[in-house]
Amino acid sequence: MKIIGSDTQLEPGTTIATIGMFDGVHLGHATLLDFLKEQARQRGLESAVVTFAQHPQAVLHPEAGIKMIMTVDDKLKLIARHGIDCTVLLDFTRELSLLDSSRFIELLRDRYGVAALVAGYDHHFGHNKQETFADYVRHGRELGVDIVKAPEYLGAYAPVSSSIIRKLIASGKVDDAMHCMGHPYSLAGKVVHGFHNGSGIGFPTANVGELDPTLILPHRGAYAVMVDVAGKHLKGMVNVGVRPTMHNGHRLSIEVNIFDFDGDIYGMPIKLEFIKFLRLEFKLGSIEELRAQLTRDRAQSVKILDAYCATRHEA
Repeated sequence: MKIIGSDTQLEPGTTIATIGMFDGVHLGHATLLDFLKEQARQRGLESAVVTFAQHPQAVLHPEAGIKMIMTVDDKLKLIARHGIDCTVLLDFTRELSLLDSSRFIELLRDRYGVAALVAGYDHHFGHNKQETFADYVRHGRELGVDIVKAPEYLGAYAPVSSSIIRKLIASGKVDDAMHCMGHPYSLAGKVVHGFHNGSGIGFPTANVGELDPTLILPHRGAYAVMVDVAGKHLKGMVNVGVRPTMHNGHRLSIEVNIFDFDGDIYGMPIKLEFIKFLRLEFKLGSIEELRAQLTRDRAQSVKILDAYCATRHEA
């Protein structure tokens, strides 16, 4: 898939495009992308996704502190998996936000060769959010751009939106978020030195640091996770919180116990795929109680992850 920016110009009349943030690349997005690809095939055009490096709310209302489901790089990789020919990655600016839909369609036509535009089923673009699909069709007719409405996503987890998924993640419902996206919510960082408390009780952990600060974090608690590290795809469990039993203060940490693994991974990149919430974080009365609880957590995680891997034919 080609990735181009605002300074690139495409040949006129060569693409059919759709517009959106595509954060999380969820099942609703998948329906839209598959429809776009089929329309491109029927019309003999290249499929193009027009998306943004920054969420509009982060630019227009930074005080709201909106967090993203995934990085731009991960978003682009998932869009590419749908067989899209080209993604136009734009910086969202206040100037861009002031364009009405007619001017925006004109920009897409003149700069990115858009001959047809697929509008998401319930998606609005342009400065005037009160405009309807009929308005887009009218503007398109005036500009020589065919406007097509994508079908509604009618899957088991409809309605699906990025805002709904953010709420699910923030409340710990990572399994529901995964069902809405069609893939697990994940966090990537680097293994850094932590408190080293886990090794002393039989549950050594890798402390995950250097996280992207723009990404949403899950609710505090323990989770069953799949772990990508050192070229391996492994099972594990992670605690997101302050480890109250160990008296480690109030600094949030993300510490993962990787099952059946004993390698030296300090300094290595690591990615966690959150499969299911296990329990809330709570203070236990002793190290012995903590060890017993972690033993139960591991047993529960193994069952969850074995079932998850079986559905995906993983070892």
